[in-house]
Amino acid sequence: MKNSVLLIFATILLSNTINAQLKPVKYADGTQVLNGLSIKAAKKSSQNPGILLLPAWLGIDNASKEIAENLSKLGYTVFIADIYGEGNYPKNTTEAGKLAGHYKTNVAEYHKRINLALQELVKSGANADNIVAIGYCFGGTGVLEAARVHLNVKGVASFHGSLGKDAARAVEPITAKVLVCHGADDPYESKEEITAFQQEMRDSKADWQMIYYANAVHSFTNPEAGNDNSKGAAYNAVAAKRSFDHLQLFLNEVLKK
Repeated sequence: MKNSVLLIFATILLSNTINAQLKPVKYADGTQVLNGLSIKAAKKSSQNPGILLLPAWLGIDNASKEIAENLSKLGYTVFIADIYGEGNYPKNTTEAGKLAGHYKTNVAEYHKRINLALQELVKSGANADNIVAIGYCFGGTGVLEAARVHLNVKGVASFHGSLGKDAARAVEPITAKVLVCHGADDPYESKEEITAFQQEMRDSKADWQMIYYANAVHSFTNPEAGNDNSKGAAYNAVAAKRSFDHLQLFLNEVLKK
């Protein structure tokens, strides 16, 4: 009898646990092939919360993969977007800067690529009405754009992302909740741009928060960014942990699990 009970209990545990691992997903924007990565939530949930992850300007990297795996363990289905597409992946930061600059300038193209990835997240099992978009550096810019153009996300979290937008664009109401995690010493965001962003959040009536991390510069979440703050981009383990903790609080508030 005892062994039967243990067997039933083990079966229940196995049925609620998924062998979560990153899986390649081919999708497309017209004739352009895109190569994203999907990972199921490690445990089943009736609410199927999803996270769309927009990587930094070099594209899908080790940092974004690790974050996706960690979020999967916490019960989220995650899709890592491919913004550039097959044949267009940057080989260095110079190429990455040009590509990222193209999408920042031609922002409608960026919106489309983000939305296509969002659709893939839903196809992978996430509840279309229970999604948060998170992004790092260039991806952090992207998730703020997702909020600005009302893509179907309940919240967005930007990590060391560019905050600005074309001043000629009208400020519209933002309904998605907004979290910005920002290095206090990030040299790539001017005081003027930060002030303009915060005013935009007020004018758009957004539910927003912006958290600063001491001694942190650009790319503070990426272990491969080195540790020399004088270069403007560097890893900061304390800031990385704190920002991930803040992300979890945000997700717990915004998403149903």
